[in-house]
Amino acid sequence: MGQRWMMSSKIHKAVSTQAEPGYIGSITIDEDLLDKVGLLIHERVLVVSITSGARLETYTLAAPRGSRTICINGAAARLIGVGEELIIMGFQLSDGPNEPKAILVDSENNFVQYL
Repeated sequence: MGQRWMMSSKIHKAVSTQAEPGYIGSITIDEDLLDKVGLLIHERVLVVSITSGARLETYTLAAPRGSRTICINGAAARLIGVGEELIIMGFQLSDGPNEPKAILVDSENNFVQYL
């Protein structure tokens, strides 16, 4: 069958708290949320705006623990603005089915539950 790209992590219904178009690039995410879904710093992610439908790939950076920050940086900030509802997904190559870590957060980016 060979390896396939499978979703490995997902933060569902996150809300962008900042948009910094002057920054070099990436998405900055509260380190507590990164840990909950197993995302690493500099890991490639797909970001989807539930609000606008915009989709983009970027990489993660860590915001301070407990800050509940979700900051869209660089050119991506021209596509996704402050207050947009997001899905943030990581992927991995796998030989078969995997069990992704997925969480739901509230409108203030507080962890609600595992999905």
